Amino acid sequence: MKKMEKYLGELGDIIREIDQEKINFLANKIIETRDNNKVVYIIGNGGSAANASHWVCDLNKGTLERHYNQNQKRIKAVSLTDNIPLMTALSNDLGYDEIYSQQLRNWIMEGDLLITITGSGKSKNIINAINVAKMSNAYVMSLVGFDGGEVMHMSDDALIVPSNNYGIIEDVHSIIGHIVTEKIKGKSNLVK
Repeated sequence: MKKMEKYLGELGDIIREIDQEKINFLANKIIETRDNNKVVYIIGNGGSAANASHWVCDLNKGTLERHYNQNQKRIKAVSLTDNIPLMTALSNDLGYDEIYSQQLRNWIMEGDLLITITGSGKSKNIINAINVAKMSNAYVMSLVGFDGGEVMHMSDDALIVPSNNYGIIEDVHSIIGHIVTEKIKGKSNLVK
């Protein structure tokens, strides 16, 4: 029971400390990307890969009005974690560090948005992806944990979860995805 209470206590403390301005900024950045007919790419490893896939589902479907308005602007969101054949081919032939950067070389363009989700902020495949995004003049927003690692400093902006516990970090990243999605849902304008 004590482990559960400690975990939930830390989770609650961190959730209350989430930077609301950065949440609004991220929601508005996604809306801006949508309005400019650009693409949101989301990447991560392990639990963060699962969060990337989940969030892309929510952005593509969960932000729409209940009775699908054919004229409603739609978010074009892509999780680069979902093409397993391509990821394994890239990993096998070029190395795991290239699984996202090589995909982005095919797709990312100026004005697109890359969202990275990473606990440590030190994963080489995430760092390589950021480099490709920057070369393409895409905007990079990162959700990080621990001290943010190199990823935090490479990104245009970052939202840090101040924890050293991967479970807490991944939970809060998931919650951030849900909050941002709720803020965007049905919005034709920027959120406040």
